[in-house]
Amino acid sequence: MITTQQWLEKGSFFEYGQYQIFFIDSGNHTPKIQKETLLLLHGFPTSSWDWHMLWPDLIRKFRVITLDFIGYGFSDKPTKHKYSFFEQADIVESLLHSLEISNYNILAHDYGDTVAQELLARDNQKTQNSIQSTILLNGGIIYEAIELALIQRLLLSPIGSIVARFMSFAKFKQNFDNICAIKRPNEELKNYWQLINHKSGTKVVHRLINYIRERKQFRDRWVSSLQNSTGPLTFINGTQDPISGKAMVDRFRQLVPNASVIELEKTGHYPQVESPSQTLSHSVEFWYKHLFLQDISITT
Repeated sequence: MITTQQWLEKGSFFEYGQYQIFFIDSGNHTPKIQKETLLLLHGFPTSSWDWHMLWPDLIRKFRVITLDFIGYGFSDKPTKHKYSFFEQADIVESLLHSLEISNYNILAHDYGDTVAQELLARDNQKTQNSIQSTILLNGGIIYEAIELALIQRLLLSPIGSIVARFMSFAKFKQNFDNICAIKRPNEELKNYWQLINHKSGTKVVHRLINYIRERKQFRDRWVSSLQNSTGPLTFINGTQDPISGKAMVDRFRQLVPNASVIELEKTGHYPQVESPSQTLSHSVEFWYKHLFLQDISITT
C-alpha cells in the first residue's frame, strides 16, 4: 500500500487564486516518454489517495494526473467557502492548462463523476474535443436514482454543522462499512480519516455536502453531458452500493443507451479499493478497445 506520506511526496501544489491545490503528475518523472494522459477524479469525502491501489499499474501506460479538490485531502479547506462542482471543474481546467495538456481521458468516482460530467458538458460545446474517453465509477450521476445515506441527510439538514463537529473515526468507519460490500481494513480507514481531518477538514464537510443540492439543480445539464458525449463512455458499478448501485445502473441504461455498463456484483460504493483488479481489468479492456493501447499487465 502506498502510504499517505508517500502519496504526499509524489505530488506538488499549485495556486488557484489564494488557495493551494495538491496534485500529482506522473509525467514529472518521465518527461521524455509520450503517453496518453489519464485524469483521475476522486469522491466525497475522501481524496486522490482513493486511487493508490491502481496507481502503479496506471502509470506504466499513462501519464496520470490526479488532484485533491478544494476542501479535500491535502488541498486547502477554507471554512467559509461556497464549494461548487463548477469551481472544481475550473480548478481541473486550470491545472491541465498549467501542465499544457489539451487532450486527456477521465477515470472518475462519486463526487468526481459530476466534475467529469461538467467537464464533458463544456467539452461538448467545443468544435474540437479534449476528452478522449470517460470511465465513471459509482456515483450520483443521475439525481433521481440516488439513495442518500443517513449521514448525508444529517449533514444536509439545519443541524449539519453540529453533525460535522461531532464526526469521529468510529462513525466514519461505521458509514464506510455500510457503503462497502467488501469491508476495508482499519489501517486503510485510518488513512482516509487522517486526510479528511487534515487542515481541519471536518469543519467544512457540511459545506461540501451541498453538492447534492447542486446535482438536483443542474440534473438536466449533467445528464445531457453524458447523452451528448462524442467520445467512448462506460459506467463501472458496484451493484451492492446502497447509495448509487443497481438502481443507478438501471436508470443510466435508460437515459444513456450509447454508453456501455459493467456491473460488479460483489462490490459496493468504492470499486477501486474493494475490487481493484476487476476495476482495472474492465478499464483496460475499455481503453484497449477505444484507445488502441497495447494491453496492460495487471499486478494489483
